Amino acid sequence: MNRIGLRKEEKAFETRVPVVPDHVKLLQSKYDIDFVLEPSDQRAFSEDEYDIDVQSLRGSGVSIVMGIKEMPLDIFEKDVVYIFFSHTVKGQPKNMPMLKKIMDVGATLIDYEKVVNEKGRRLIFFGNWAGMAGISNTFRILGKRLEIMGIRPNPFSKMKPTLEIRELNELKEEFRLLGNRIKEQGLPDKLMPFVIGFAGYGNVSRGAQEIFDILPHKTINPEELPHLTPEPNLIYKCIFKEEHMVEPKDPSTKFDLQDYYKYGKTKYIGVFHKHVPYLTVLMNCIYWSDKYPRLLTLDFIRNHWHNDNRKLQIIGDISCDIRGAIEFTVQCTSPDKPAFTYIIDEDRAELGIEGEGPVIMAVDNLPCELPRESSTSFSETLLDFIPALASTDFTVPYSKLDLPRELKDAVIVYRGQLTREFQYLEQYLSKEDN
Repeated sequence: MNRIGLRKEEKAFETRVPVVPDHVKLLQSKYDIDFVLEPSDQRAFSEDEYDIDVQSLRGSGVSIVMGIKEMPLDIFEKDVVYIFFSHTVKGQPKNMPMLKKIMDVGATLIDYEKVVNEKGRRLIFFGNWAGMAGISNTFRILGKRLEIMGIRPNPFSKMKPTLEIRELNELKEEFRLLGNRIKEQGLPDKLMPFVIGFAGYGNVSRGAQEIFDILPHKTINPEELPHLTPEPNLIYKCIFKEEHMVEPKDPSTKFDLQDYYKYGKTKYIGVFHKHVPYLTVLMNCIYWSDKYPRLLTLDFIRNHWHNDNRKLQIIGDISCDIRGAIEFTVQCTSPDKPAFTYIIDEDRAELGIEGEGPVIMAVDNLPCELPRESSTSFSETLLDFIPALASTDFTVPYSKLDLPRELKDAVIVYRGQLTREFQYLEQYLSKEDN
């Protein structure tokens, strides 16, 4: 039976855990799995709550190390299995040294992000919690930006920072209070009709919508955007799917979702920009890679921003891909300083909400703002997989590795070698060497 270590997190504000104390106790009693806790002073759960051995993991003989975010280079050891969000599958330059180190020492890497069902849907995720925290940050920042624009009072300006809320019930109460202010004060004339657009409909979007739906609102289709009438006491909600974001390059063909997934920008062009003139707030909740057209480009925002009739005030870029779907998301932000202004004429970010350009909320670890509940939810998604991890022999050749299909497909590196599915990462490692 493998001994499992729960690693400390070192990124600022990161207090989440992969397995919560109650689930550790359950797994111990039901499967006799031995857990070790690495000392940490920034967990959302105390060492007393865990009531297990506390010791440094490096050199401990622990064979599986579970964490949340990227790990420093000096912790990796030969024959140890590491499970975390590695953020390597797109060849992210900042994480290639970490991937190379894992390979060099002869360790194994399993990435939560690649644990999917037969339809490719993720089974282990924090996405819904990112959506909840992201929309809270976005609306509060909107209130502050409107104050700078001289729109006072406005119902958004009294919202608490999400970091001060911490629990889901309190967050929902904050939105109930916001909804009351919208009903009583109305929305600023300049913002009406007030439209919030949700790009995407997966876990992230559903989480954001769960919180948003507390507010007085009406759901519309993208086709209705040009025909809305101002409603001072409600927000229009519009959800955008792939067919609203792109269209075939060949005008004689119709949009086909599977065809789009297969060919991406080879056969499709982005058309999301046509919806933007009607949006006050955009929540970007889509998974993006360079295979697909961007949601919004630099060229678009430069032209759009100088339009006197523009409405867009803020983008909640929950997906937070640098220079990705939102090309002018040029940096990530932190929970205590969650937004930057993209300075249009200088192609740079100015931390805060002042300056000539759109405001971008781009916190890259949003679920840490609701740490106990998001950790508990995440831990529940892991429960069915941990017994298999604990009982697997990770010394056998990969072809004989007896893991559930979902976990085996998520093995990026096995005993120092990229698995077949992820050998494309060699091209990014070669760039690192050069």
